[in-house]
Parts: sequence; C-alpha cells; structure tokens
Amino acid sequence: MKVLFVAATQPEITASIPLFEAYEIDYLITGVGMLATTYALTKHLQKKEYDLVINVGIGGILDPKATLGTVYQIQNDKIFQFGAEDNDAFISIETLGFGTSVYPQVLPRKNLTLPSVPAAEGITVNKVHGRRESIQQLQSDYPTGNVVESMEGVAVFFVSNNEGIPVLQFRAVSNYIEPRNRAAWQIRSAVSNLNTFIKEIVINIR
Repeated sequence: MKVLFVAATQPEITASIPLFEAYEIDYLITGVGMLATTYALTKHLQKKEYDLVINVGIGGILDPKATLGTVYQIQNDKIFQFGAEDNDAFISIETLGFGTSVYPQVLPRKNLTLPSVPAAEGITVNKVHGRRESIQQLQSDYPTGNVVESMEGVAVFFVSNNEGIPVLQFRAVSNYIEPRNRAAWQIRSAVSNLNTFIKEIVINIR
C-alpha cells in the first residue's frame, strides 16, 4: 500500500521521520493553515499516486474532561464558520448554496489494521479559539464537546476527497479549547503519543 503521511510542521513528526525513511514511506510537511496545506498537498499529488493519505498532528479539544495527549481519529472535518453573518445569525455556505463545508474521512480500499482510538469530529479554523465568548458559542454548537480543532485537517480531506484518494486523520490533543492558557498545554506528551501511534500504523502497512 502506497501511503503518504501529511503534517503541518516537522516537529509534530520528527520522531517518525527515520522510520518513514527506513521503510520508504513518503511524508509531506505542508506548512500551517488551510491555504498552505491545500497548495502543498495538491502539488505533491500531481507527481505521485497513493492508495491512502494520512493526516497527523496535534490539536485542541473542546471537552474539558478529555485526557490531554489522547489520539483521536477524525471522522469528518469542517471549514469552521464558512459562510456569512446575518446580524447575530450565521448562514452556512450550504444554506447560501455556494459550496460544502464538511468533508469526511474515506477508508482505504485495501484492508488496513489500525490501532483503536476514540473518534471525534474536526473543525478547521483560521483563528484558534481563545476568547470566552466564542468558546461559549462553540460549546452551544457542540454540546458533547467531542470536537478537535486544527488549522489544516479539512484541507487534507478536501483535496483527497476531490482526488478520489482514501484519507484518514489522527490528532493527539495537546490542549483544551479554552481562553489561551499556554501553561496548561501538553504539547510534548501529545507529540510523543502521536509518534508512538504513527509507529503502530507503519508496522501495519510496511
């Protein structure tokens, strides 16, 4: 199975790069944000074909009871707040009739044994939540809190869906979606758990 791992930044997957190279598995560092990710991934897929794209990285989770460092499988991802404001109301891009904001994972055609991790929804943002009022609105939209925030996830789903390539996304949560609180972030453990998880995937696909 030809697999491409996609990450926004190298530090998120530095520990896995020697493993990728040892097993001749391709990886792509796109840069941060939807635009950089869409451009880099589209350009890369023009040069080589894959059976599966796997987006990996860290992110924030809305559920305050979640355990930081946990790896989640993102079943669908959304371009957050893609639409128009109508005074205090929000009109989605779907309601406007101009496009789609939600894109799903697509399981690979070939059998692939994946480590079992909890599932979550994804939202992809241009501005990470850090203000109490906007977080309260998010909590209203997602009352279970089972949502993971990133700045790239939906771009990988969007490109892969449009290219007809199976795609998966896994995020290790490094922080809660709350008023910005760097002292509470657990980036090191999230990155460590993410790369342990990546190793399990590589062992199954090599």
